[in-house]
Amino acid sequence: MEEKKLDINSIIGFVLIFGILVFMFYQNQPTPEELEAQKAEQEKIDVAAEKKEKISEPVIVEEQKPINLQDSTALANYKSTVGAFGFTTASAGTTILENELLLLEVDNKGGQIVEAKMKNFVNHDSIAVYLVKDSNAKFGINFSTSDNRVLNTLDLFFEPTLSKSGDNQILSMKAKISENQFLEYRYEMKPNDYLVDFTVRSQGLNGVINSSRPVELEWDLKAMRHDKSVQYENRYTRLTYNHEDGKISKLSESSELDEETEEEIKWLSYRQHFFSSILATDDRFKSAQLRSKNLVEEETKETLFTKQYSTKASLELQAGEFSQNMYWYYGPTDVKVLEDYEDLGLVESIPFGWGIFGWINRYVFTPFYTFLSSFLPYGIAIIVMTIIVRLALSPVTYKSYLSQAKMKVLKPEITELNEKYKDNAMKKQQETMKLYNKAGVSPMSGCVPALLQLPIFYSLFMFFPTSFALRQKSFLWAEDLSSYDTIFNLPFAIPFYGDHVSLFPILASVAIFFYMMMTTGQSMQMQQQPGMPNMKFIMYLSPVMMLFFFNNYASGLSLYYFVSNLITIFIMLAIKNYILDEDKIHAQIQENKKKPKKENKFQKKMREMMEQAEAQKKTGKR
Repeated sequence: MEEKKLDINSIIGFVLIFGILVFMFYQNQPTPEELEAQKAEQEKIDVAAEKKEKISEPVIVEEQKPINLQDSTALANYKSTVGAFGFTTASAGTTILENELLLLEVDNKGGQIVEAKMKNFVNHDSIAVYLVKDSNAKFGINFSTSDNRVLNTLDLFFEPTLSKSGDNQILSMKAKISENQFLEYRYEMKPNDYLVDFTVRSQGLNGVINSSRPVELEWDLKAMRHDKSVQYENRYTRLTYNHEDGKISKLSESSELDEETEEEIKWLSYRQHFFSSILATDDRFKSAQLRSKNLVEEETKETLFTKQYSTKASLELQAGEFSQNMYWYYGPTDVKVLEDYEDLGLVESIPFGWGIFGWINRYVFTPFYTFLSSFLPYGIAIIVMTIIVRLALSPVTYKSYLSQAKMKVLKPEITELNEKYKDNAMKKQQETMKLYNKAGVSPMSGCVPALLQLPIFYSLFMFFPTSFALRQKSFLWAEDLSSYDTIFNLPFAIPFYGDHVSLFPILASVAIFFYMMMTTGQSMQMQQQPGMPNMKFIMYLSPVMMLFFFNNYASGLSLYYFVSNLITIFIMLAIKNYILDEDKIHAQIQENKKKPKKENKFQKKMREMMEQAEAQKKTGKR
């Protein structure tokens, strides 16, 4: 848990509170003249109230215990802070709003939600999922009064009134000056719904609120840990927001601290990987200050929080009053649930990926996997989806292997050119390009199929870690396909690897190694050419990177890569042994050499540049 830091205003506030308590304690002592003592006590309270004006911000009370209104000292302290503004006191206590999915506890102190519980979900320790609990969140409104005092609704006691409208539960929380002058928080909960209508408004306070000063909504939350791997969960825990005509932006997920000031905010999502706390509004917030702080330093079981979020948004005043229709969403970051709130666009808070990758993830893989998992076990659905994807990409695989086969046929001639022009790299490159052109072979033709598959691979890379459908779904030895599988717990932690051994990444790494052996064989034979990378090094490096990188990733993703590479190996073996004939490829290349090959503009330009460079080299020019 992060250690709290006190600013100068907080220190001044605590000093003043301590001074007030000392004054009241002194005045509560028995004296010979009781009436004079009471008069002196009132004078002390007035002096404290005057000193309060010097504090630019209200004292933060989120860590304080609820005020006992039966305690005369506590009651006097409360009156000295907020009673001076004219607001009446109310009873301490909480009110429960509950439906089949969600339980909310609303405190009379501040009128805010102090507990939000998901009724149908548990975390990795089989404990109920809470998004708000134990003072990890606060919500309040700051405004200045007509006599230039600063008031925070967190300091006020609200009177609750619980009623029903049909099947909907309505909770009205009012902080009153009188029956016709009050601040109201209005919550409306529907059956079987994670979305709660929420309205904040003032009535009869146009003479109390200073309209020349800003009215600010403040919402802070520490994101609670729910997953087995806190670093993995933290990677997908981010502050996301809708602004400027539907533009979706995010604060950094890895920076220690990220701050932005934005305009026209439609909604704010405090995402906690598979669960989200979202505040949306009918009328956009004109401006908002957003802040996200990373609380995770290393992977430890004792870590309780991942991010600390904070928002300050301005509320508009109309004739000295404010009214804002909003919505609270406490629920899963699940596309099937969030799509129900199409008018608010909350589904855009899910990290599908950017550009075409996100489009493929959302509109192809997500509905396709939802369909498969509706009648297949979740692990089997991954395997079936992988088989179908690889079969759909098999023409691309064929093109890639055909390119490798052509390069293999040309290998003897390329070796001859390398030996003939071993002392002249420029000439060797020229002759090699001529050979490729005559044979109708492009060394880049093997790269193009790989680039075509990139959107598919990246979309799937984003699909598995963020698919709510995989959460806590088991397959074989993996207890949760959305988290890493464990076959052995290490007594120590290995840097970049972790304190456990996952089997699916090992299987995927072995499959990648054999796949790399098949696809890089020709490249390794040609690696002596200038500019060619050390393919042998890459062949060994890739499986090792896979092993370390995916040890803490979703086991469903590792299962996909394992099955995908196995299928690709079988497809390539089938192409090699039953489809392609190297003798026919060689004969076709020889026929291509006999045909005049017309250069395109790029090839012509490259040839001319090489010839010019060669000529300059011969004449000794630079």
